[in-house]
Amino acid sequence: MARKLPLTHDYRLVPAAAAVWTTAVAGLFLSWQAGAITGLTAGAIGLTAWRRAWWTKTTAIALLISGPVAAAWVGGHVLRAESHPLRQAADEGRSTTLTVELTTRPKGIRAAGFGGTQAGVENVVIRATANGAQLVLFAPADRWRDLLPGQEVTVKGTLAPPRGGDLASALLRVRGPPQNPRPPPIWQTWADEHRDGLRQASAVLDDEEAGLLPALVVGDTERMVPRIVDEFRTAGLAHLLAVSGANLAIICGAVYLLTRRLGPRPAAVAALMALVGFAILAGPEPSVLRAAVMGAVALLALVLGRQRSAVPSLATAVLVLVLHDPALGGDPGFALSVVATAALVLVAPKWARALKKRGVPNGLAEAIVVPMAASLATAPVVAGLSGQVSLVSVVANLVAGPVVAPATVLGVVAAAVAPLSPQAAEFVTHVAGPAVSWLVVVGRQASAVPGAAVGWPDGWTGAIALTAVTVVVVLLLRFKKTRTLVVAVLVGGFVVLVPLKVVAPVWPPEGWKVVSCDVGQGDALVLATDDAETAVLVDTGPDPGAVDRCLKTLGIKKIPLVVLTHLHADHVGGLDAVLTGRAVGAVAVGPLREPEWAWKEVSRRARAHGVRVVEPKAGERFALPGLELEVLGPRRPPVAEDENTTVNDYSLVLKAHTRAGRVLLTGDVELAGQAALLGERDLNAEVLKVPHHGSRYSLPAFLKAVRPRVALVSVGTGNRYGHPSPHVIDVLRAGGALVLRTDKDGDLAVLPGNRIVRRRRHGLGQVVQRSLPDPRWHAGSRVGVVAEELHGDAVAARRTQARFRLLHLRNTRRRHARRHVQGDDHARAAPDECRDDGRRVRPRRGARVRRRPADRAGGLGRLPLQRAQGGSPVAATDRGVARHRGGGRTARGGRLAAVPAHRLASDGRDRLVRRERLGDARASPSRKEVLNPVP
Repeated sequence: MARKLPLTHDYRLVPAAAAVWTTAVAGLFLSWQAGAITGLTAGAIGLTAWRRAWWTKTTAIALLISGPVAAAWVGGHVLRAESHPLRQAADEGRSTTLTVELTTRPKGIRAAGFGGTQAGVENVVIRATANGAQLVLFAPADRWRDLLPGQEVTVKGTLAPPRGGDLASALLRVRGPPQNPRPPPIWQTWADEHRDGLRQASAVLDDEEAGLLPALVVGDTERMVPRIVDEFRTAGLAHLLAVSGANLAIICGAVYLLTRRLGPRPAAVAALMALVGFAILAGPEPSVLRAAVMGAVALLALVLGRQRSAVPSLATAVLVLVLHDPALGGDPGFALSVVATAALVLVAPKWARALKKRGVPNGLAEAIVVPMAASLATAPVVAGLSGQVSLVSVVANLVAGPVVAPATVLGVVAAAVAPLSPQAAEFVTHVAGPAVSWLVVVGRQASAVPGAAVGWPDGWTGAIALTAVTVVVVLLLRFKKTRTLVVAVLVGGFVVLVPLKVVAPVWPPEGWKVVSCDVGQGDALVLATDDAETAVLVDTGPDPGAVDRCLKTLGIKKIPLVVLTHLHADHVGGLDAVLTGRAVGAVAVGPLREPEWAWKEVSRRARAHGVRVVEPKAGERFALPGLELEVLGPRRPPVAEDENTTVNDYSLVLKAHTRAGRVLLTGDVELAGQAALLGERDLNAEVLKVPHHGSRYSLPAFLKAVRPRVALVSVGTGNRYGHPSPHVIDVLRAGGALVLRTDKDGDLAVLPGNRIVRRRRHGLGQVVQRSLPDPRWHAGSRVGVVAEELHGDAVAARRTQARFRLLHLRNTRRRHARRHVQGDDHARAAPDECRDDGRRVRPRRGARVRRRPADRAGGLGRLPLQRAQGGSPVAATDRGVARHRGGGRTARGGRLAAVPAHRLASDGRDRLVRRERLGDARASPSRKEVLNPVP
C-alpha cells in the first residue's frame, strides 16, 4: 500500500495579502502618508527578496507588486475622504440637506432605558454615499428602520466629524423622517419579504428562541432578548449571532451533499446558486459580502476537498476585498472572518479527520469542528472587542456544535417558503425549535459557571497580548522538553488561581440578610428569609442579565414576592429574567400605573408566566420566616401624570424588619414624597436604600429622621445623571452613616452585627461597621466634600502666593466687629485676625474669617461659601425647608416661613445646612456648609 504523503499548503500569496491589509490599517488609523509609506516599504522588501532569493519568485513578485499598488490605492482613498468638502463642513458642524443612497440596512442601537424612557431600539445607524463621499447616518428608528439598501432618500441633519478608522467623510445626525424615498431594487424587496417571513414564522416560538433563530440564520438581531446576547458573549457563542463563512459553508455544504448524486458539476452549480441566494437574503452589506467570499473558500476546503488551494484562495480573497474596499481593513468583523476562515481551512480538516478515525459520521464531524475551530481562532479578536476571555468557550461550542447546522438549514428553509406558505414556514420553525432551545440552554448554563469569563485588556492591546500568549503556549507545546513544563504551569495555575478566585472568597457570605445587586443605573435589592433559596426581590434593575446573574450567585430559586416600587425602566427592565426559571408568588406594584407602556409590559410578562399582580396599600404587612415587610407609602390617592417626578414620588416605600436590622426601601421618592413620609411615627432604620440613586432631590430632614448606620446607593458607573450627588453623600456621612455605592463597591451584602461584605469585580472585601456614633459628634466628626475641596483650593492658593477669594452672604457684616470666641455662633472673625501671615486666608472684603491651622478643613467648612440669590437664604429644618424673611441678617435669627417641599425642586438657590456639635467644650464653632444643587 502506497504511503500517503502529508498535505502541504501553498503560502506564496500570504505575504502580499498581509502587506495589503497592513497598509489599509496604517492608512485608516494613522494617515494616508503612513499608509503610503507602509505599502512602499512592503514593495521594497519584495524587491530585496527577489534580488537576494530569500523567497520564491512568486512570493517576492507578488509582494513587490501589491505593496506599491496598495500604497497608491489606499492612500488615495484616505486622502479623498479627508479632503472632501463634506469633511470640512463636518468640522464646522454645519446643517445640510443631501440626497443619499443607502448601502447597508439600518442597524438598531439598543438603549438600556431609564426613568420613563422605554428600553429598546431608539436610533439606527446606516451607511450611505452622497456626492462621491461615504457617510454614516445616525437617525431615529421610527421611520428609518424599514429602509433597504439601494434606496435614494433626501435627508436633513447636522454634520459632525466621523469617529475614524474607516473611509467615512462625515457623520450626519438626521432630523426627521426620510423624504422622497425611491423604491429599492427588486432583489432587495425579495430578500426583505423572506426575512420578514422568517421573523413572523419564528414568532410561534418563545421570545428567546424567536429572537435567536433569525440572528442565527441571517444575522438579524433586532428582536434578540438582551439576556441571550449577554449569555452568549460570556459563553463564547457570540460568533453564532453574526453571518460568517460558517453559515455559508453549512448552507452550501448541505446543498452540495443533497445534489452530489447528479454529479460534481451540477452539485457545484447548485452550491454556487445557494451561495448567491443566501448572500442576497442576508443583504449585500460588506460583512455579508466578505462572508460570501470566506464561505466560498471554506466550501472549497471542506466540501470539494481541495485543501491545497484553500490558503491561496483565502489570500486572494483578502487582496481583492481590501483593494475593493479599504475600509474593510479596519473592520473588526473582517478580522473575525479572515481568522475564522483560516481556522476552517487549516485546523478544521485535521480535527474532522481525527474524529472520523474515531467513528464519528462525516457530516457530524464537520458540524462539531467548524464552530470549535472558529471560536478558538477568533478568541483574541473577541477579547479585544469585549474586554473578556471566555474560559468555557471550547466546551460550550463543543456541546452546541451539533445543532448549529440543523438549526441554520431549517431556518433558511423557513425563510425560503414563508412567502409561499406561512403555515409551512411555521411548521419548519417548530421543527427547528428544539435545536434553538438547546442553544439557549447551553449559553445559559455555560454563562452561569463561576468564573466563566475573566477580564482582559480591550482594544488592539488586548487582542495582540492574547495572540502572543496563545502563540507562545502553542510553540512550547510542540517541543517535548517544554511540553511537560507548560502543562504543569497551566494545571498548577488552575489548581491555585481558580480556588482563590471562586472558592476562597465565598459569595454570598454565610448569613447574609440584605444584598444590593450591582445592576448598573437602576435598583435591585434582595431580602433573605429563613428558608434556603427563598428571598424577596425589590425592583429588578434595567438589564435582565445583571439581575439574573445576581440571583444566580445568591442561589435564589423561590421568590414569594417581587416588589416593583414604580414602573420606570431602570426598576422593571429585568422582570422577565426574574420570572424565567424561578418560582415567583406575586408581583407587587404601586397605585400609579404610569408610564402606560411599562404597566402593559409588566402585566403581559406576569400573565405569560402565570404570576398574579397585586397592589399593596399603606399599612399592610407581609410576614415571611425571618422577614417582615411593612408598607409605609404612598398614602396619597394616585394622580395620573406620566411625568418622572410624579411617578417617582408615588414609589412604594417599605420598611423591612430583618435579622440584620431595619431596612428602609425608598424607591425613587423625591422631595414631595419624602416630605409626606416625615409624618410617619418612626422612620429610623439601620440600613437605608438611598432614594433615587442618591439624587440631589433629597431632604436633609428626611435623611436625619432615618439616621441610618449603612446607606446603600445603587448607581451605574459613569452615569450621565450626576448620581449620586456629593452633597447628599455629605449629609449621610455627617450623620454617621457608612455610605457604600454599587458603582465602586460592586454587590453589597449586609449581615447581622453591622457587617458589610462587598463583592467587587476584582474580589471580595469586608468592612466592619461599629455601633452608631454618639449623636453629639454627628456634625463635627466629618467634613463634607465641599469643605474638603475648598481646603484644597486654599492650600494651593497659599502655595502660589495668590489670593483666595470667597463669595459672602448679603448683609452679614455686623455693625460692631468683635473677637471670635470659642463656642460662639457667629461665623465671622475679628478684624485684627485677617492678616495674611502664611497661616490665614485673606477673604474678600466684608467677610473676615480666620482659619485655624489645627482645624483647617473645619474652618473652611463654616465659611459663608456662596451668596444666597434674591436676598433670602434657604435653610433646611427638621420639618422641611424654611426661607428667611427680612433684611438679610441671618446671623441674628429671624422669622422663618415654610416653603412647600414640592416647590424646592424648581428653586435654583443654594440650600444652607446648619449643623452644630453639642456638649463638648473642645468642639470648634458651628459649621455651615452650602449644598449646591447640581444642574
